[in-house]
Amino acid sequence: MGKITFFEDRGFQGRRYECTSDQPNLQPHLSRCNSVRVDSGCWMLYERPHYQGHQYLVRRGDYPDSQHWMGLGDAVGSCRLIPQTGAHRLRLYEREDHKGLMKELSEDCSSIQDRFHLAEVRSLHVLEGYWVLYEMPSYRGQQYLLRPGEYRHYQDWGAVDAKAGSLRRVVDLY
Repeated sequence: MGKITFFEDRGFQGRRYECTSDQPNLQPHLSRCNSVRVDSGCWMLYERPHYQGHQYLVRRGDYPDSQHWMGLGDAVGSCRLIPQTGAHRLRLYEREDHKGLMKELSEDCSSIQDRFHLAEVRSLHVLEGYWVLYEMPSYRGQQYLLRPGEYRHYQDWGAVDAKAGSLRRVVDLY
C-alpha cells in the first residue's frame, strides 16, 4: 500500500491531490505540481498523462520542489505505485533481441561501463524485481522504470538511444 500527495505550489502549499494507487491522468486534479510528499511506497512520476514523458523515482519523504526529484518543471501528469519484491535480477545484452554479450545483475550498479565494459545496452530481461535504469553513471540523467519482463530493444523501455549508465533496484528503504 502506498500513499503520495501532490501539491500545486512549492513547500507543500496550494491545492493538493492524494493518491493510493496508480493514476494515469493527474491533470483533472491539478494544473501543475511543484511539491510532493510520499508517506509510503516507491512511486514513479511521469511528466505527462498515461505514463508518458520523463520519469522520476520518488521514495518515502518530502520533496518541497521539483528539483528535489530531479524534475524539469512543474508537470506531473501521471504516477505509478511500484510493487515491492524481495529478489532482484536482470540480464543486460549488448545487442537487440537478447543477443551478444550478456551480463546478469542482482544489485545496484553505479556504472555499467566500468563494471561490465558495455558501451551500450540494446536489450534487457528483467527476471525479478523492479529497477530504474539511468542514462548516465552515478544514477543521473533520464530515468526508466523497468518492470519484470523482456525488453527486446531499448525503445521498449522508452529510450531514444542505447545509453545505459547505471541501474538501481527499487526498494523501499524505510
